[in-house]
Amino acid sequence: MELSDALDFARADRWSVLTTIRRDGLPQLSNVSHWVSDDHVIRISITADRAKYHNLRRRPWAALHVTQPDFRAYAVLEGDVELSPVAARPDDETVEELIAYYRALSGEHENWDDYRAAMVTDRRAVVRLTPVRAYGALS
Repeated sequence: MELSDALDFARADRWSVLTTIRRDGLPQLSNVSHWVSDDHVIRISITADRAKYHNLRRRPWAALHVTQPDFRAYAVLEGDVELSPVAARPDDETVEELIAYYRALSGEHENWDDYRAAMVTDRRAVVRLTPVRAYGALS
C-alpha cells in the first residue's frame, strides 16, 4: 500500500486504534481520535498519566489502525513518534497545537478559555506520528 493512499484513507475517518509497546515488549492498544494534518503528520491528543504516554516516552514508535465503519477496508500506518511537552500554561505551544487539533476534528469550541484551562489540568500532550510504512486493504 502506498503511504499517500493510507494517509488519504486516515483523513476520511478520525477514529482509530493506537498501538504502542509496553515495557515488557508486548503491544498496548488504545482507541483514539486522530488528525492527519497538511504536513502528513498524524496528531493524537493524550494525557501524560496514561500508559500510552509512558510507552511512547520509553519507545517513540507507534502504529495506527484505521478502519471504515463497515469494517471492510483498513490501513495501518507505522512510524516514529515525537511527543509534545505536557501542557503547562493556557498560552503555551502545546495548548495552541491542541486547539488546532480540536478545530480540525470538531470546529470551534464554545469557550476557548475553558478548553485551554482543561488542557493544562488534564496534563495533555500531542502525539506526532510520522508514518514511514503502511499496509492494509482498501476497497
